[in-house]
Amino acid sequence: MRKTSYTSGDVIADRRADYAKSYAADGDFGAAGEVMAQALELAPNWAAGWDLLGGYHERAGNIAHALSAWRHLEALDDDGEFGARLKLAAHGASSAGDGTAVSYVEALFDQYAPKFEAALVDRLGYQVPDLLDGLLADAMAELGLLRFADALDLGCGTGLMGVRLRGRTDLLEGIDLSAAMVAETARKGIYDRLEKAELVEYLGRRTAQADLVTAADVFIYCGALPPVLAAVVPVMTPGGLLAFSLEAHDGEEAVFLRPSLRYAHGVAATRQAIEDAGLEILRFERATLRQDGGAPIAGMLIVARKPD
Repeated sequence: MRKTSYTSGDVIADRRADYAKSYAADGDFGAAGEVMAQALELAPNWAAGWDLLGGYHERAGNIAHALSAWRHLEALDDDGEFGARLKLAAHGASSAGDGTAVSYVEALFDQYAPKFEAALVDRLGYQVPDLLDGLLADAMAELGLLRFADALDLGCGTGLMGVRLRGRTDLLEGIDLSAAMVAETARKGIYDRLEKAELVEYLGRRTAQADLVTAADVFIYCGALPPVLAAVVPVMTPGGLLAFSLEAHDGEEAVFLRPSLRYAHGVAATRQAIEDAGLEILRFERATLRQDGGAPIAGMLIVARKPD
């Protein structure tokens, strides 16, 4: 049984957790938290239960109680699959650390894979692949590019970006941190090569160079942008293009962690990071990336070029 399994092993605790879930479904997160706390009295080492409790308290606006639940979770979450440290950090109660929270992101998308496209595209109005592909097409026309020899799709997911790139490149490679996502994508036959890997680690050992690198809603899980660009730029051919998206904010901070556990990047800091990485900005646009909790998520869509 995976630690992320939403069963405690105690029948009565599970029953109370089901009652809590019912209260939450009705929007009564305060009651959900009270009943979930009773379940955890019976199963105090149930990591997923503490994760649920923290979420109910957060939705009820009881942040102090949520932080307490996540501290219990952190003590049980040795591998970081539940992202306890990120949840604390998003409320200023811990440090998020550097780079991608690998175990959390991997577990998240392993569970999300079977319903990924239905949830993201159908219910949340996800537009990034279409928008990014449109900007890429404009940049290609401006540069007189007809197609690419070798394209690399970072965080390829279920191939939403890859299916749009397929007709633009001779060789299409995809990598993703989630084995379940890679398995879903493999069945579609979009990519010439697929690999399960963390992107910075993968780029560090990649020998072949790509004349196109894409990352649709990927860097939002990676934290600071400069280390990511430092890994990407060496695998790009001279004249190669990088197309990616970020969630945006207009403050002075270069990056901060949102309660969604995705990173928002500052607009000015993003421009500076791209220039510092030695890339030329071809397209830089603001857009709504998707809906989240009924609210639009503002983002940036960028196409940059590595000088010859």
